[in-house]
Amino acid sequence: MPENTDITPENNTSGSRKLSRNQVLTLISTASLNLSSMICYSILGPFFPQEAVKKGVSNTMVGFIFGCFALFNFLSSLIFGKYIVQIGAKFMFVAGLALSGVATVLFGLLDKAPDGTVFIVMCFLVRSVDAVGFGASITASFSILAKAFPNNIATAMGCLEIFTGLGLVLGPPIGGILYQTFGYEIPFIAIGCFVLLMIPLNIFVLPEYDSLPGKDSFWTLVKLPKIMLMSFIIFSLSACLGFLDPTMSLFVIETFQLKVGYVGLVFLGLALSYSLSSPLLGLISDKLPELRKWLLIFGSLGTAMCFFMLGPAPIFHIESKLWLFILVLVLDGFCIGLCGIPVYPEMLSAAYENGFEEGLSTLGLISGLFSAMWSTG
Repeated sequence: MPENTDITPENNTSGSRKLSRNQVLTLISTASLNLSSMICYSILGPFFPQEAVKKGVSNTMVGFIFGCFALFNFLSSLIFGKYIVQIGAKFMFVAGLALSGVATVLFGLLDKAPDGTVFIVMCFLVRSVDAVGFGASITASFSILAKAFPNNIATAMGCLEIFTGLGLVLGPPIGGILYQTFGYEIPFIAIGCFVLLMIPLNIFVLPEYDSLPGKDSFWTLVKLPKIMLMSFIIFSLSACLGFLDPTMSLFVIETFQLKVGYVGLVFLGLALSYSLSSPLLGLISDKLPELRKWLLIFGSLGTAMCFFMLGPAPIFHIESKLWLFILVLVLDGFCIGLCGIPVYPEMLSAAYENGFEEGLSTLGLISGLFSAMWSTG
């Protein structure tokens, strides 16, 4: 491995406050990915369900269109996680961005497709290609980040979740406003071009991380009890968020009679609270690893309670109010951070405790499994 990319625990002790050049460049690259990919992912929420209904698509089929992204992300994440060393982390990162950007632009042209079956098939096809690109870049991103910050991965991930949250915050209102002003095509073309502009930045900025193929497999990893539990937590959190994608905008419009441009602002509650709390939760997770168990427990219970209150559930006999809906989303974002941030470092600890090699190969397996379980949810 080239000397300038050999970042080991000794180079990055928990007591060291100064970041190396490679660590800074890695943070810049992963931050650009988190921001651009989350904007790209979240712009559909405020207006696509209504637009799809106009094209003769049922609400159930809209859910399947959202779900096909997760299916192909699941399959691609497992493959890319297994072969990240052979493909190369940087190439996988950049190629995934390119594929995702092109697919986003193409998605903006789908309103030209005939109504009904042709439109549905094209939606499935383009979303699937987008999912493969997203799976490649996010799997490489997790692995590169863990390689650069071996002792502070939760802190690094928590800080970068600011950009994830910012992407989720900006995506819905930008998408809703552009849709309301210019129509269906412009939101996707604008965001797709923004993603493509991230490619030259990452080609020049992202360091190379070389490694040798490992002997361990996904099956060996998945059989570990703690890995099973962490996988279930990832699945549960993702299922909660995935449930909101095709339904929340329709619920808000019908219940509170909001315009499409304002629907995106409702999404801010969850995204802002999640992104702003993540750095602190990451720091706590790294400095006090014994507290991770309690973060996971209280976060899971809190998330469940928030979903009971989103409706609210009929058993509470509470009338649905916009302020209450937004307040619950804010609490939900914090609770998701409570149990979402400690998961990755716990998976790393479980793998190393059970004899997995420390290197990019193991990081690829864990990153691939993480992405796959998120996609399953």
